Amino acid sequence: MQNKVTVTIDDQEYTLVASEDAAYMKKVAAYVNGKVAELRQGGKVSSADAAILAALNVADELFKNQEAAENLRSQIKESLEENKKLNMELSEAKRQIFKLQNQGKK
Repeated sequence: MQNKVTVTIDDQEYTLVASEDAAYMKKVAAYVNGKVAELRQGGKVSSADAAILAALNVADELFKNQEAAENLRSQIKESLEENKKLNMELSEAKRQIFKLQNQGKK
């Protein structure tokens, strides 16, 4: 289902149509508006330039977050492999303990 919402970015109204709900689209628009407003604070940047710079800043955040996510995935994978190795060692140790306990009973 497509949702339609009107948002304001840099004093301009935009109608967005997306499958996400209106609250999400407003949240995204508010984020972009904040980024543009930060760049426009000095008053020396045009609306178009602020939009381009905001897009570059958001893309930079995206790429850095993707890299951070990939690093976390790698750390999780390493941790899972280490966990598997330790579980195997634990199982072997339990087997050895059981074997020794049975030998002691004889």
